[in-house]
Amino acid sequence: MAVDVTIKITDREGQVHEVQAPTDMAMNIMELVRGYEIAPEGTIGVCGGMAMCASCQCYVTSNHELPEMGPDEEAMLSEAFYVKQNSRLGCQLAITEDLDGLEIELAPES
Repeated sequence: MAVDVTIKITDREGQVHEVQAPTDMAMNIMELVRGYEIAPEGTIGVCGGMAMCASCQCYVTSNHELPEMGPDEEAMLSEAFYVKQNSRLGCQLAITEDLDGLEIELAPES
């Protein structure tokens, strides 16, 4: 049985959104942000989730065990602006039950 998980997303203006995310739709964090319209249209997921633009960069602020970065994500973050130790690309974080309670902050637009 599929469950929804709760994720807290701090937008670029500092407002916190606590949203429900389905675990049975093969969605990722970038798609969740777009679906809830947490960032203005055209400012997140510009490349469509291909790890080629870093517009969905976020900072993971909770203490969650996340999957390791793939080479495409590492390469994109090595060229992105505003990168921190806890930076990840939202398009590369699949929504699973393990993400319940995840807290992220959207990185500034570059």
